Amino acid sequence: MQFNDQIDFVSQHIKKNKLRVFMTILAATMGTAFLIILASVGFGIQDTLKKEILDNRLVTQIEVYSADLDKEKAEHMKKLDHVKAVVLRQEVNGFQETTLDKYTTSSTLIVSDFGEEQKAGFALDKGRLPQSQYEVVVGSDFAESLTNEDEIEKFQAEQEGKELSEQEQAELEWPHYEGELLGQEITYEIGSYETNESYKEPVKLTIVGIAKAPSKDFISDIKLYADASLISELEAIYDRHKPEESEESLFNPNLNIYADELQHVKGITNSLKDEGYSVYSISEELEQIDVFFLALKAGLIFVGTIAILISSIGIFNTMTMAVTERTREIGVMKALGAKPKLIQRLFLLESAWIGIIGTVIAVILSYAISILANYLLPIIVGAALGEEGFGDLDVTFSIIPWQLVVIASTISISVAMISGWRPARKATQIDVIDALRREL
Repeated sequence: MQFNDQIDFVSQHIKKNKLRVFMTILAATMGTAFLIILASVGFGIQDTLKKEILDNRLVTQIEVYSADLDKEKAEHMKKLDHVKAVVLRQEVNGFQETTLDKYTTSSTLIVSDFGEEQKAGFALDKGRLPQSQYEVVVGSDFAESLTNEDEIEKFQAEQEGKELSEQEQAELEWPHYEGELLGQEITYEIGSYETNESYKEPVKLTIVGIAKAPSKDFISDIKLYADASLISELEAIYDRHKPEESEESLFNPNLNIYADELQHVKGITNSLKDEGYSVYSISEELEQIDVFFLALKAGLIFVGTIAILISSIGIFNTMTMAVTERTREIGVMKALGAKPKLIQRLFLLESAWIGIIGTVIAVILSYAISILANYLLPIIVGAALGEEGFGDLDVTFSIIPWQLVVIASTISISVAMISGWRPARKATQIDVIDALRREL
């Protein structure tokens, strides 16, 4: 019997029992679709979490932690293979006050090498980078941090007695410096945290640049960024005023290494670990996330497979009924010389056909549900939580990669074939004489 004849033979028998076969296909479809949709949630959450991490961090950045980080160690790290930049930022540790005209703020000063900062991608919104000891770049929100006590008191007095809703209170704009920053001279002072007072040795600095705003709206940048050449003057002021018994340093070092490409981050990280440094990179975080979600997705696929196994009971019953109903036909085929392998193949083809059709419909249905869920769920969740704009967030609830489709299809069709194997095997064992004696 040719393969086309075998297909026709299977099709004819399927058409005779349309309702029963339809219900069996429906069960297979539901089981496979459940597996795909369930696992797609794991892929969706993983993708959303990865995007969130990558949006907030530079993917090539490696953070180095050590109590004795200095310029010498930074120079050594620059010699490592595939290192693009080594940024040693030193943050002032102590009381700080910055004044511009009648406005003051407690912004933190950071000194750094702007040659390395530029290689690492330090971006400006306006102006230029510092080129001398007394030039600084200010954070994008520096102006908002500059306040005048008299204006604040006047503003509070004006608002006193007013009944404002929570939203109106949140939208109130407190008075702050609104003039031009570039070219302005500011007065910077350091002091003691214990007394919360300045050492009264002001340093005059000129604003030459404004840093680009952080990518996330909730991150505020009010820092001052100065060249490392300013360190000596600030340390001299600190040494004149610090207690003799104090061994505390004025600066807290923070060192970041930037690889030339993402694939080299892990190699640099391992090299630094071998040298005894404590390091952290986004590649390690992504690895941990991948391991967690691999286990989660495996668990979801396992749960979904149970649904397919339940649907396989329907395939087994359908094929068992098919063998019982066609006992006489099987006897005739055997009498005409049909081999057991051919008979077994015919019934396996029928069970495979049920599995394939159910899988194809399940894949189409799953993609439709996934698209609909990604569109509707943000709106529904936003409405339920009462959070405006939730639907505009980049949250993906379901993703169906081709690998998931292959895995689900393989499991579904394999289970269908296995479910049909026992009835097919039973068909080959039917006695010819007993089969021919049976009435139609």
